Amino acid sequence: MATEPITEELAGVCVDAHGSAIGMPQLCGEWIGNQVFWLIITLVVIYFILARVALPRIASVLAERQGTITNDIAAAEDLKSKAEEAEKAYEKALADARAEAQAIAQKTRDDIKGELDDAIAKADADIAAKGAESEKAIAEIRASAMQHVEVVAKDTAQAIVAALGMSADEGRISAAVDNQLKG
Repeated sequence: MATEPITEELAGVCVDAHGSAIGMPQLCGEWIGNQVFWLIITLVVIYFILARVALPRIASVLAERQGTITNDIAAAEDLKSKAEEAEKAYEKALADARAEAQAIAQKTRDDIKGELDDAIAKADADIAAKGAESEKAIAEIRASAMQHVEVVAKDTAQAIVAALGMSADEGRISAAVDNQLKG
């Protein structure tokens, strides 16, 4: 059986008398036809397995990935355009808010300036009124003082004349004092 020697007719140039291959069996010229046959069968089987099973799965995965990438790119561009619109709306709102703030600040400055001008005008009027009152009071004091000066001057003149030992006429003293006060 397994230990029986191979007969000479079965043995060829590629096999020795004991059934062992001489050299590399793939390079044996007698076996090339057989090897080519099985090679073709194997390649056909691999081709059908790849064509019917593996390649459709790979193609579907690649198509799915491409679809996902395309959808993601479209979504990213949509989000980018929305972000740009939101940024423009934000900038417009910010510009409007700044303009409104400027208008409010200007109105407030104008109101304050108007109130300040009114207050200054009122204060000027009060000062002018008090100044007029003060001048009137000063004029009254001056007039009163002049009357008192006249009386004191007449009394003093009489006292001086009396101290000198002379008699003084009130009419003459009054005339002399009035004359002196008029200038």
